[in-house]
Amino acid sequence: MKMALELAAKGRGYTSPNPMVGAVIVKNGRIAGRGYHQAAGQPHAEVNAIVDAGENAAGGTMYVTLEPCNHYGRTPPCTQAILAAQISRVVVAMADPNPGVSGGGADFLQQNGIEILTGVCEADARKLNAFFIKHTRTGLPYVILKSAATLDGKIATETGDSKWITGTAARRHVHWLRHAVDGILVGVDTVRADNPALTTRLEIADGKDPVRIILDTRLTIPEHAAVIQKEQARGTILVTGRETDAEKRRKLADRGARILEAPLRNGRIDPYPLMEALGKMDITSILVEGGSRVSASMLNAGVVDRICFFYAPKILAGDGISICRGAGPEKMASAIQVENIEITRFDDDILIEGDVIN
Repeated sequence: MKMALELAAKGRGYTSPNPMVGAVIVKNGRIAGRGYHQAAGQPHAEVNAIVDAGENAAGGTMYVTLEPCNHYGRTPPCTQAILAAQISRVVVAMADPNPGVSGGGADFLQQNGIEILTGVCEADARKLNAFFIKHTRTGLPYVILKSAATLDGKIATETGDSKWITGTAARRHVHWLRHAVDGILVGVDTVRADNPALTTRLEIADGKDPVRIILDTRLTIPEHAAVIQKEQARGTILVTGRETDAEKRRKLADRGARILEAPLRNGRIDPYPLMEALGKMDITSILVEGGSRVSASMLNAGVVDRICFFYAPKILAGDGISICRGAGPEKMASAIQVENIEITRFDDDILIEGDVIN
């Protein structure tokens, strides 16, 4: 199953809105076939493993990271392929998180004489497909809040300069995060200050760019902004209020940008209804990269699932711009809690990750 999980992870960034799935077929104590789901619309992991095994699949055991599907989607049911291959036993890491189909694939196989074992490496499988699980169960995207700060919690100097807080290795990891998610979200203040491209820059040739989501309540994005230039605008969603200039909307739409109206709360984009709208667009995961007011708004709205905070061995020892800005709780007891902490070092920079308790 560990091998199947490693295979599944090869699909990271390519399978959305489908899950990452890996499968391994074992016969007579030897690996007979391997496969993983490579992209949405392409054959599932089980089918790829069966093809790889050929005639050796018959009588073998399949280890698969997610319960085989028993329904028609873009591809036929994997349960039918398993039956046709005459596999005798299927070991499953986790059940399908969709309440409407959970257990259906395992039950069907068992009813047709195939031995089923579930729950092997389940925690690892759930962590691998956290995006898919949340979107399937709630309709909302899984949200990661990323920040890079000095040891005294500043993401920029008081003049707004932020290049560069962390080193090359940490920034490279951020690009892997961008590759993994469906969308990257920032506020228009970040666009004005840094004019970021918000693309994925990796050594691999097929690194995937996320959809760029810009919160711009009054539609004040500069015309020179990189995210609305013709080569990138078609991958950009501008989230704005209802009362914005119709002519500017038309010009931005002509460039290829999508204009998405969203409800406001206290004069700012309301995060929860926005997440509902993005989830309906099959955006299953979002990396929030700031700025400080956007970060605070997302945390306080309870839409953030995980934080990835990078800390560099630097101290500004001045006002600067903090990770979060805005009104916060009066008592420490009301602070947002984070659990399941993981700490990773990238050269001299430290990444602290954890799950947000909402």
